[in-house]
Amino acid sequence: MVKSIKVIPQAQSAVIERLGRFRTVAEPGLNFLVPFFDRIRARIDLREQVVSFPPQPVITQDNLTVSIDTVVYFQVTDSRAAVYEIANYIIAVEQLTTTTLRNVVGGMSLEETLTSRDHINGQLRGVLDEETGRWGIRVARVELKAIDPPPSIQDSMEKQMRADREKRAIILTAEGQREAAIKTAEGSKQSQILAAEGAKQATIMAAEAERQSRILRAQGERAARYLQAQGQAKAIEKVFAAIKAGRPTPEVLAYQYLQTLPEMAKGDANKVWMIPTDFSRALEGFARQFGIKSDDGVFRYEPSDEPVASAPQGDDEEVSGWFDTSTDPEVAKAVRAAEAVARKEVDPLLPPQL
Repeated sequence: MVKSIKVIPQAQSAVIERLGRFRTVAEPGLNFLVPFFDRIRARIDLREQVVSFPPQPVITQDNLTVSIDTVVYFQVTDSRAAVYEIANYIIAVEQLTTTTLRNVVGGMSLEETLTSRDHINGQLRGVLDEETGRWGIRVARVELKAIDPPPSIQDSMEKQMRADREKRAIILTAEGQREAAIKTAEGSKQSQILAAEGAKQATIMAAEAERQSRILRAQGERAARYLQAQGQAKAIEKVFAAIKAGRPTPEVLAYQYLQTLPEMAKGDANKVWMIPTDFSRALEGFARQFGIKSDDGVFRYEPSDEPVASAPQGDDEEVSGWFDTSTDPEVAKAVRAAEAVARKEVDPLLPPQL
C-alpha cells in the first residue's frame, strides 16, 4: 500500500516507467502505482530555473580574448522529452550557450561586444530556444552578466576613458570661459551704451537749459533796458515840462550849468576842466533865440501854445511780448522728449539704437 501511493508536489512532475518502459507522467497530487511494476524514473521541477555559467573565454574578431559570464533562464515544458531526449539538459544548455556565444562574439570587435549586449542576448536566446525545443525546454531569457577584457586592454581603455574625460573637462572649461567672456562683454557693452545714452541725454538737457537760460537772460536784459529807457524818457519829459512851466531866465540856466559842473568832474580821469569865456554870451544868445523880452528888459522863456505830444500810454504787441516769462512751447516739448528718453529703460536683449 505504501509503495502504491505517491504524492507529487505542486510545480513538479514525475516520469513513471513500468517494467523499464515509459508509462506516463504523474501530475501534481495523488497518484497510484502498481507495486513492483511501476517506478518513478525522475522528478522534474517545472518552475523557471536560473543557471549561472562560469566565465568562458571568447575570442573577438580583432583577436582579443574576453571572459564572458552568462545567465540563462529556462523552464521545462515537457518532462518526458527532458528525461529521454537528453541525458543532462543543464549541461547541454551550458555547452550550447558557450558555443553559440563564441560564434556570435567571434564576428564582432571588442568595442561592438562591449556596446551590443542586447544584440548578443537576442541572438543567444533565439538559437537556444530553437535548439532546446526538442528537449522539452523553453529558454525564456539569456543575459551577459559580465564581459571582462584582458588586463592590458582594460588599462588601455581606462587611459582612453581618462583622456576622454580630461578632454571633455577641458572643453567644458573652455566653453564656460567663453560664455563668461561673452556675458562680460555683453554687460560691458550694455553698460557703455547706457552710459553713452545718459551722457547724450545729459548733454542735450544741459544745452537746452543753457539755451533757455541765455534766452531768458537776453529777454530780461532787453525788457530792463526798455523799461530804463521808458523811465529816462519820462524823467526827461517831466524835467522839460517843469522847465517850461517855470519860465527860466538865462541866469537860472547858468546857475544850473554851474551846479552840474562838479558832478561832471567827479570822474577819476577828469583832472582839469576849462570853462569857455564866451559861456555867458552863449546863454544870452540862447535866451534871445527862445525867450521873449519882458517889461523889465529880461529875456524869459515862454512856453508855446502847441500841444506837447504825450508819451505812449501802452506798449505795442511786439514790445509786450518781451515781458512774457512763460516757456516757449517748442522748447518745453523738446525738454519733455529728452526727459522721456532719459528715463526710458533699455532692454538688454534689444540691439542698441544710438
